[in-house]
Amino acid sequence: MIVTEDADLLDDLLRLCAAAGAVPEVRHGPPEERGCWERAPLVLVGDDAASRCRGVPRRRGVMLVGRDHDDPDVWRSAVEIGAEYVLRLPDSEGWLVDQIANAAEGVGRSALTVGVLGGRGGAGASTLACALAVTAARSGRRTMLIDGDPLGGGIDVLLGGEEAEGLRWPDFARSKGRVGGGALEESLPALHGLRALSWGRGEETTVPPQAMQSVLAAARRLGGVVVVDLPRRVDEGVAEALAQLDVGLLVVPGELRAVAAAQRVAAAAGAVLDDLRVVARGPYTAGLDEEWVAHALGLPLVGDLPMEPGLSADQDSGRPPGGNSRGVLARFCKEFWDRADAPGHLDGVPVLHTGGGTS
Repeated sequence: MIVTEDADLLDDLLRLCAAAGAVPEVRHGPPEERGCWERAPLVLVGDDAASRCRGVPRRRGVMLVGRDHDDPDVWRSAVEIGAEYVLRLPDSEGWLVDQIANAAEGVGRSALTVGVLGGRGGAGASTLACALAVTAARSGRRTMLIDGDPLGGGIDVLLGGEEAEGLRWPDFARSKGRVGGGALEESLPALHGLRALSWGRGEETTVPPQAMQSVLAAARRLGGVVVVDLPRRVDEGVAEALAQLDVGLLVVPGELRAVAAAQRVAAAAGAVLDDLRVVARGPYTAGLDEEWVAHALGLPLVGDLPMEPGLSADQDSGRPPGGNSRGVLARFCKEFWDRADAPGHLDGVPVLHTGGGTS
């Protein structure tokens, strides 16, 4: 709710609301309808209207907004209407846009954000990322799958949605300010009950760290689950993604050369990410198993990633990884989410042992 008769101030506040994706209710004074003042998620009172708002019910989320930095009465007015903040434009515009967007979207628990990296090329990281997202969506979780690897061929291909309508990374590459979570979700292709942000089919696009930060922050504000498919090379954009993860899963095939390659990936990712864990994948060379792989890397073990027979044929027919709810890959992912479906519970995730074995 905006309360002001100052036309210039109103124009500025309407502009900021538009930037935050919010549609405000405009009043010249406090509303006469009972409960209307209290129900508004956020109330912005122009300094011209402060005297008319004396005696309103005390509540959180009231801000006194103006332009005069030298008005000695502004603090008295703020106390009289119970304002939590006194803001001066244009100095406070960026902060105020964030507060308006938070109020419009609602601020709940951030999404559990899981990143998946390959210890070497062809490790199966994208397959696991896709299966985790598909399984989370099937369980009813609000799910977003974000493709952070520009050279991976596009995660939408794994989902069978390369022709699906919606925005791709090139449309967000120049994002610097706040991205609205709801607007992001609605703009992306809807596939298998989830939303996916993938790469386009054109020339390679570089995503600056600011754009990665804006997009991931918007996705996390929506709550639920965010899965990020990441490349092995850590540049500034990937580092920004790693910094927003709750946990990273490093997929490592059970062979000596893969473990050696994974050590370098782990060192680069671990410099940014506090919680990095191993998902081992058979078949294993002689003398190796999932415990050995994790021990060699000095990282906690999540479990052994099962190889699902017929996975390639399923993808050819349009079924994504994890799409077969009875398959061993889906069962592995379901057990992961069941044990780690909320921030703060990750420390209790034991090693996953999924029936079906490896091949």
